[in-house]
Amino acid sequence: MIFEVLSVFPQVFEPYLSESILGRAWQRSLFEFVAHDLRTWTHDRHSTVDDAPFGGGQGMLMKCEPIFEAVRDISGQGKKRPHVIFFSPCGRRYSEKDAERLSSFDRILFVCGRYEGIDERAYALADEIVSVGDYVLTGGELAALVVIDSVVRLLPGVLGDDRSAKDESFSQGLLEYAQYTRPATFQGERVPEVLLSGDHGAVSAWRRRSSIERTARWRPDLLEGAELSEDEWSLVHETLGQRDCEATDV
Repeated sequence: MIFEVLSVFPQVFEPYLSESILGRAWQRSLFEFVAHDLRTWTHDRHSTVDDAPFGGGQGMLMKCEPIFEAVRDISGQGKKRPHVIFFSPCGRRYSEKDAERLSSFDRILFVCGRYEGIDERAYALADEIVSVGDYVLTGGELAALVVIDSVVRLLPGVLGDDRSAKDESFSQGLLEYAQYTRPATFQGERVPEVLLSGDHGAVSAWRRRSSIERTARWRPDLLEGAELSEDEWSLVHETLGQRDCEATDV
């Protein structure tokens, strides 16, 4: 799989992608990465990529001409045209399901905005527009890294145990279960005994219950799409009731 970015700061990506799990996956050629400098497609002596917005207002807008030229040239390279992604508050909220969907693509190009935004006409180049959350960043580079990280970890061979990605939060529509490591007792608080029992069936049942309880307590919005049994829905309602009582006590 090939990830490409178009940015005015192409140097910011490699330090992150070179470390830890992603770095090892890159070294093993489990994915490819190319950073393109948008200024390569400018034609004035100052390599200008932005200009003042028509109608006035704060900040500067990224010009559409270099973006159109860059996406056209980059798309013409290689055997397959890339799936082009822009970032914008107007885009669909990014989720784990999107990461799973994108992991099936052969080539993705992320166009990273900066400054006050991008000339609206450039969005005609997008195959999809993504939002990573309801907040404002100084540029699309961090958003691109978020998406790349979430997709790479789903590629075959990237994680030591391919089951790890299936057990993570959001993969089953629920938050992941609570986890513990040594010491078994810390500051008077002990790890749940079932996790020390060696009974794999009991551990699996406890983890399922923990996942449901944590989701109901912290992210009840996720439960709308969850597949739960009647007993599990009873656990949800019990947990929600406890949460409401705690909020009232506060």
